Amino acid sequence: MCCTRTMPEESASAPVYYNSLYEHGVDGKRRVQIPAKWRPTQPDVEFTLIVWPKSPHGSCLRALPPKQMGKLMADINAMSNDDPNKVVLKRFIGSESAQAALDKAGRICLPEEMAKAAGIKKAAVLVGLLDRFEIWNPGRYAAVRGEDQVMASAAFTLME
Repeated sequence: MCCTRTMPEESASAPVYYNSLYEHGVDGKRRVQIPAKWRPTQPDVEFTLIVWPKSPHGSCLRALPPKQMGKLMADINAMSNDDPNKVVLKRFIGSESAQAALDKAGRICLPEEMAKAAGIKKAAVLVGLLDRFEIWNPGRYAAVRGEDQVMASAAFTLME
């Protein structure tokens, strides 16, 4: 006699880790290929793209999967309503973000204004941040990567 065991829903699909670095071309419709190992296994999943202004070398696009976008919203909502940064963050992220779905070829289309703000034209570097990823203009990323390498040894001491 055989019996069937069902696995808990959480373990039905392996978690996606956004690691490594990829350089892809950007076509005339601003579509960029997402690495196969970064693509969600569930259908109809959209990434939230945010123009991320935190680099002195210029903006990039930060891509958050639904779980991370939910965490970001929860973190902002947990801020005190008296904190003026709360509404600034909501306004900024709300106005500087867009949903991007994968097409059948595994590409996302970068909205025109977002691509322009990030300086992305014919090529893009996709940088894994473990739980999310960034999309960079190759020149801007080269400058940021140089700074990251300088700071890496100090950053790794925090993990000891």
